[in-house]
Order: sequence, then C-alpha cells, then structure tokens
Amino acid sequence: MAVGPEVRLQEFAGGAMLYDSSRAGNAAPGWLDFGWWAGRGAVQPVNEGRGSTFLIEADGRSLVLRHYRRGGLMAKVSADRYWWQGAERTRSFREWHLLYHLHRAGLPVPMPVAAAYHRRARTYSADLLVQRIPDVRSLAAAIRAAPVPLGRWVAIGRWIRHLHERGVCHADLNAHNILLGEEEEAVWFIDFDRGTLRAPGWWSDANLARLHRSLEKLSAGLDAERFSAADWQALLDSYFATGPRPEPVPATRPR
Repeated sequence: MAVGPEVRLQEFAGGAMLYDSSRAGNAAPGWLDFGWWAGRGAVQPVNEGRGSTFLIEADGRSLVLRHYRRGGLMAKVSADRYWWQGAERTRSFREWHLLYHLHRAGLPVPMPVAAAYHRRARTYSADLLVQRIPDVRSLAAAIRAAPVPLGRWVAIGRWIRHLHERGVCHADLNAHNILLGEEEEAVWFIDFDRGTLRAPGWWSDANLARLHRSLEKLSAGLDAERFSAADWQALLDSYFATGPRPEPVPATRPR
C-alpha cells in the first residue's frame, strides 16, 4: 500500500522503526520500548486486556504501546518470537500500514504512530505504538456494567458494514476490540494484528459469527438483558440496511 512522504523508516542495531514524522517528528527507537518509558515514569496501568499492552502518558501525549505476543500452543514454544520473512511481513509493520491506510480513509481506528521490529538470527520480536482514543471503554466492559442501548448496537452494525464494504477483514473481531465513546455513534475498532484487505467473500459472515460467539461467551452467566436476541438483531438489521456505500479501498492479497 502506498504511503505519503511523511512516513519514515529508521534502521538501528538489530532492527528498524517505521513512523509518521508528521505525528512524531522526534520519534526514537526507545518509543517502542516499555523499559524506556517506565524509566521516565510514563507508564500507566491497563484496566483490561492483555499484559503486553501499556498506556503511555508523556509530554502531553497519550499513547498505547503493544508488544506482540503469541497465543495458544505456540506461546509454549516462544512467547514473543516470530519467524523472519522480511521487514514488510513483520506483524508490527503490516498492522501499522493497515492502520495508516484505514485512518486516512476516515475509518474509526487508532492513529498509528510508530512500529518496530528487533531481529535475532531467523526470528524477530515486534512492537506497535498508536494514539490513545480518549474517553472510551470496550463493548465487553459496557456489557458487564449495564444493558447496552439498542442505538449502540445499530451504530456498531453500521460501522462493521462500512469496514466490510471497504474490504477490511478484522482477524479477531470480538467485544474487547470494539470501543464505545460517550456519543451513540462513537464506535472504534482496535487490534488489527493479522488484519487484511480482501475482495468481497464469505469472510465477512465469518467476522460476524466470530463477534456473535464472543458476545455469547461474554454474557454467559450475566443477566439476560445484558446481551439479548433483540440486541443482535438490531446490529444485523443495521448491518444489512441499504444506504450509501463508501468508496472501497483497493484489496490486497492476504500474506
């Protein structure tokens, strides 16, 4: 995917950093290092999510730093090392490029700031830094706290449809990766690791099915009104409703 002249690549010993100079002209490799921020007292606790995600508050900036970690059985082999296949195929560079593209298209995703990889022999580790979205909570947290108004489900369905119409396949669309702001239409999507741009296909139905499974699992054991059949139907009705279609983003083959 093409990028503007503001996107810079800085190599350093053992790796490289990709960043947006218009957003972070003074970016340095330390920006992608938890220890570098912790030594400056800039790390804030995270209320939910994986332990590899950190909030950074420094010099008037509010950022989210994520260190990529494996899940499932592979985590027992290596917690955070991935097989090297070239810089542009690292998890951090691929997600950074996707977020850059989607943010410029006006979609509700975090603004990417920087990404880096550290290579060692045939493996690498990776980190991503994005602008923090203020005054939000996850859909999961909202459901745990109280019933979510139908208008919220309508907005979520509408925004998922806009993503799909632009060919955006979120690899892990679940209640934790959907953020809600104070306004009813304020919906954002995060964690696009392994996300791709695709031509129309059944993957969009699989995305919805994955979200539904996430919501059912989350709401199991909670009061029935926390997530009901009417909530899901409102989301689907909004998703399938007719309306203006945004200009599509050119699809790329998933790697």
